Amino acid sequence: MSEITDVEPIDSERAQSLKSVGWFSYILHLIVAVGAVLPATQPGVALLIVALVIDLVKKGDADGTWQASHFAWRIRTVIWAAVLYLVTLPLWLLFFIPGWIAWGLISIWFLYRIVKGMVRMNASLAMPD
Repeated sequence: MSEITDVEPIDSERAQSLKSVGWFSYILHLIVAVGAVLPATQPGVALLIVALVIDLVKKGDADGTWQASHFAWRIRTVIWAAVLYLVTLPLWLLFFIPGWIAWGLISIWFLYRIVKGMVRMNASLAMPD
């Protein structure tokens, strides 16, 4: 198990506030991730954008805490998923089945990352680099 260095102690009220924001963001991400995996249940990117904005705005509040890794994890997950969806977009335009498979795999990967983050946050563990 790796140790976290340079982590400043924070008061319990701030820690609880960060955890609440983290849970809210993870739940929004989870709704989008489940919607992406299940056909015809896409809740839209609006929820994802709201979650991303929350993470970007609150990320600075978590600096120096184990929760900072969760903000970075969610932000990186959204950015990578967006890049992967954009890169594979031509598959939808050229061939339906390969596009469907690619987007299905990306959606499953996105769901996996969100669930992994939720599990680690529930255990009050930082995300690995």
